[in-house]
Amino acid sequence: MEKYILALDQGTTSSRAVIFNKQVEKIATAQREFPQHYPHPGWVEHDPEDIFTSQLSVLKEAVMKAKLLPEQIEAVGITNQRETIILWDKNTGKPVYNAIVWQCRRTANLADQLIASGKGELIRDKTGLLPDAYFSGTKIKWILDNVPGVRQRAEKGEILAGTVDTWLTWRLSGKKAHVTDYTNACRTMLFNINTLEWDQELLDLLQIPLSILPQVKDSSCIYATTDATICGFEAPIASLIGDQQAALFGQACFEPGEMKSTYGTGCFLLMNTGDKPIKSKHQLLTTIALGLNGKIQYALEGSVFIGGALIKWLRDELGIISSAKECDQLAESVPNSNGVLLVPAFTGLGAPYWDSYARGTIVGLTRGANKAHICRAALEAIAFQVKDEIECMKDDAGIEISSLKVDGGASVSNLMMQFQADILNTPVYRPENTETTVTGAAFLAGLATGFWSSTDEIKQVWKIDSIFEPKMEAETRTNRYQQWQKAVNRSRDWDK
Repeated sequence: MEKYILALDQGTTSSRAVIFNKQVEKIATAQREFPQHYPHPGWVEHDPEDIFTSQLSVLKEAVMKAKLLPEQIEAVGITNQRETIILWDKNTGKPVYNAIVWQCRRTANLADQLIASGKGELIRDKTGLLPDAYFSGTKIKWILDNVPGVRQRAEKGEILAGTVDTWLTWRLSGKKAHVTDYTNACRTMLFNINTLEWDQELLDLLQIPLSILPQVKDSSCIYATTDATICGFEAPIASLIGDQQAALFGQACFEPGEMKSTYGTGCFLLMNTGDKPIKSKHQLLTTIALGLNGKIQYALEGSVFIGGALIKWLRDELGIISSAKECDQLAESVPNSNGVLLVPAFTGLGAPYWDSYARGTIVGLTRGANKAHICRAALEAIAFQVKDEIECMKDDAGIEISSLKVDGGASVSNLMMQFQADILNTPVYRPENTETTVTGAAFLAGLATGFWSSTDEIKQVWKIDSIFEPKMEAETRTNRYQQWQKAVNRSRDWDK
């Protein structure tokens, strides 16, 4: 009887389930959006029950679509939005408050206080992270401090906390496992990536009891078994991994120096740096890429704030295109950007500039510039920003990259991927399956149960759709990048 892997992808706005066969072909998929809550400006919440019920419903829908018997499900893998945190009653299973989402900025003042008190370098040395409201630790403290009675109940051992993978595993297993993996634990700002333990000094700093936190394990192992009365079948839950790390694994970036860029609303870049954490000189994040077979791999992580969101801006605010496809068509209708450069510093600039006062600019406009040139400049701007991040990573790691693997919605743009290869002077590989996050979770679940024998076998089933080889002359590449840096300088310190 043929067996299958069921992978769950619990994202910020929707829950998905995908069933894969041994050839990594998608047999069935299901997806459901769930409500977002914004109780105050800058606050973002989810109802934990919405997270669970939406994920459970698509799980059942995918199994039904694939017409699988319960015994055909080899294993379940879970990938998730990473820094979102949930606290719940250990006995009743009822959340004590809504999930505080990674996007939520309510604890920004607390993060600023940690920096002002001189704790920033301590946190960075232990966790690889910069103190920020983005990460889970300050969110846990907020719930303990602001929801009546919760701190007292936590100190009595009545409360459990966890990221979304922990919450789903606990519920799907019938409340039998309170676990997470290294990639999710390391995003809490409470986990020491050197000792691979919850760090008591950081827990004391944020007044968080160790007892509420889950057991931390490899990203690929058997954590629990699904409860048949809940899921309709019994199968091992065999992978837990944060979404960006899942995409790195789904892209088969198994060796130091291999890296991927996910082109979504922003762009997330991760470079595998091997078995030792590398502290960035450019304020990139040091993170755990994977725990597999008792071994840890680390990564450098960088984020481009405005990626695909720039195309939406052209559509929704400027109104010069009606779709992403039209942006590509217009950009392809001209041989170059006619000297136009667009710096999308709508919310400031990240690495290597770190300028929160920068603002978006369009420079190089002449009478002959038109909307096609602006569209082309927009696609090139996304690629330029990715190059900025990669240059930082290369400098930090002392590793030359041999290729860049790409995924995400905006990676379908052939023009942008070609320009990315040109400006990096590095081949860009786009896989047949650009949904690498859910694929990574499937791979890891399959490795834990022997469905796939090794990462070598996974490399064989990972298939390339397109290779973009660099074609730009060296002098042109140097000149274009210098122009970009000049344009960036025009955008700096604007809103001071």
